Amino acid sequence: MLQDDPEPINNHVKSDLLRWILICCGWLSIVAGVVGIFLPLLPTVPFLLLAAACFARSSVRFHGWLVEHNYLGPLISDYLNGGGIPLRIKIIAIGMVWISFPASAFLLVPVLWIQIMLMAIPAGVTLYLLRLPTIPPVENGRETQENGDVPR
Repeated sequence: MLQDDPEPINNHVKSDLLRWILICCGWLSIVAGVVGIFLPLLPTVPFLLLAAACFARSSVRFHGWLVEHNYLGPLISDYLNGGGIPLRIKIIAIGMVWISFPASAFLLVPVLWIQIMLMAIPAGVTLYLLRLPTIPPVENGRETQENGDVPR
């Protein structure tokens, strides 16, 4: 029998220790994400998504705070709602991955097989980002078409 107002599904972990570990990881991810706003090689959105995932399993209050935050919330809300990410962000993310990983792999790692493994990571990230839905560009609060024209 269906209820008119069912209770929300509780996705929280049962262990108090694991809950506190997730909360700590969530806050560390937020700190790393905020630092990433100012350091171009440190990605902001992946850390905020990790924090949202940690909080979704550990704290309704912290998850709600992050998703509804004035500055951090909009960075992850489209992704969390299944809407995808903007094309500009996809291009920047793919570009940064392909700049930072090869530089790290070939300048800092002398072992060939580790270099090859490190180069597999940006390939996987690129494939993942290309598979995500792309949010159409927005101009003055209205969606624009691919050629930049505003639909009437």
